[in-house]
Amino acid sequence: MPKGLYLITDHEDHLLERVDRALPGGVTCLQYRNKVKNYSSRLAEARELQLLCSGHGVTFIVNDDLPLAAEIRADGVHFGQDDGSVTEARRVLGPDALIGISTHSLDEALQAELEGADYIGFGAMYPTGSKDVQHLPGPAALAEIRSRVLIPIVAIGGLNRDNASAAIDAGADSIAVISSVLSSPDPELAALELSLLFNRKQPMPRGSILTVAGSDSGGGAGIQADIKTVTLLGSYAASVITALTAQNTCGVTSIYGVPAPFVAEQLDAVFSDIPVDVVKTGMLFSDQIIEALAEKLALYGKRMLVLDPVMVAKGGSSLMNDVAVAKLVEKLLPCAYLLTPNIPEAESLTGLVIRDEDDMELVARELHHMGARNVLLKGGHLSGQEATDILFDGKVVRRYASRRFNTNNTHGTGCTYASAIAAFLAQGEPLPVAVARAKEFVTESIRLAVPLGKGHGPVNHFLAAKNQVDRLKA
Repeated sequence: MPKGLYLITDHEDHLLERVDRALPGGVTCLQYRNKVKNYSSRLAEARELQLLCSGHGVTFIVNDDLPLAAEIRADGVHFGQDDGSVTEARRVLGPDALIGISTHSLDEALQAELEGADYIGFGAMYPTGSKDVQHLPGPAALAEIRSRVLIPIVAIGGLNRDNASAAIDAGADSIAVISSVLSSPDPELAALELSLLFNRKQPMPRGSILTVAGSDSGGGAGIQADIKTVTLLGSYAASVITALTAQNTCGVTSIYGVPAPFVAEQLDAVFSDIPVDVVKTGMLFSDQIIEALAEKLALYGKRMLVLDPVMVAKGGSSLMNDVAVAKLVEKLLPCAYLLTPNIPEAESLTGLVIRDEDDMELVARELHHMGARNVLLKGGHLSGQEATDILFDGKVVRRYASRRFNTNNTHGTGCTYASAIAAFLAQGEPLPVAVARAKEFVTESIRLAVPLGKGHGPVNHFLAAKNQVDRLKA
């Protein structure tokens, strides 16, 4: 039984198109569930779905229809409690078929295992709109069952990006979803953010991040800050360098842009070999480099893209011209899973003015409208005792506030923050949690910063990471 994202079909229009878009996002098993169409229509649709699954190496299961599963030689069949027999399914489909049973209690789970089921569905975890839920045992009951049964468990019912991690932590081998993926405007990205949650079960280093950014010779920001952050937080960092800078804590004295064809070669080298979970960008320097990155992202398949639109260095030097900014908006903003501008960057991207938190929310909504799936607008440039960031995912506005420190040692905060988010996403944290943990990390790195150099000193990555690990162990 494949572990990971278990996708169940709905009855809405354009099903084949939506499933085809979702499968590359990490779907490991597709269950065809249709109790509306007649048999011949179900047969035709099931054959097409089976063909899509075959092309992506995805297991294909038929729900509650043993004759259909047998006719198309599906990989298996899934029954509700009163919808079929494991013994009969095994006789019809053969010894290698996968047979699953929906269960709602420990007794039902133990009985399914005794009868020879290959896996069980268990739930509902949470209320769901797909059916009238009579049983709501939740993750706590799943954890109890996990300790008693040996066969794989698929958590079912009301699962989405923000709550599925609880089911995985309770012991689910797979999570079953419908609308969380198939109702999304981007089914592949929706599937990807759910499938990445399973990285939380992997050993350290957990998850891999590719940072595409410029080099800071002073070591406080850019590719150096990215690699420090990702490594100290427990993920693997690969890198593609877009520009070389001569800079220190006082500012940038010179920039040498890496030719776009060589940036493309670096991208090819990494993507063709290393399984990248999240791509994080920093200084992209030129429109040609942005074009090359967009082309490679399209060629190698969608990744979580954390787009940090670095435009101006801490000392005030411009790091991207107007042509490059326009190309970023055109080519990369629509690909961004998360956009992380500070206030000047957000104003430059939108042409709007930000004076307070209400303006921040309006601009975050505008950036979402421009194409970014999620927007984290950082409020460090506003005044006040707290620095508040706003996360907008198209539906919900979340605020993350922290104490503001009166210090010059803030070099690399933007790079560090975005890289920390990328690391936590790659480790299987849902976006709101990844942002919260990264906010805590970058705040600590500022608080613990030790003066270095004559200008804006770097933040303290090492102690901030150590303190976060120590708190998690406590």
